[in-house]
Amino acid sequence: GCGGPSAGLGSWSLLFQKHEFSVDMTCEGCSNAVTRVLNKLGGVQFDIDLPNKKVCVDSKHSVDTLLETLGKTGKAVSYLGPK
Repeated sequence: GCGGPSAGLGSWSLLFQKHEFSVDMTCEGCSNAVTRVLNKLGGVQFDIDLPNKKVCVDSKHSVDTLLETLGKTGKAVSYLGPK
């Protein structure tokens, strides 16, 4: 089929940038901590990949803000780049 942008996203995809972070999560509790800090920050959609210790965040926040927020979990966090 033809590629192209997914229909229905509209302005969401313009406002929001997808970022990938590595977070040293070892268990369900770690991923819950990540969920908690991101929900508290607000304005984000995210996927947590626990086995690969990755968090994918769709957000209009800066990378610095996201790193700082993820860092509140007390885990080692690094920015992998835009998705």
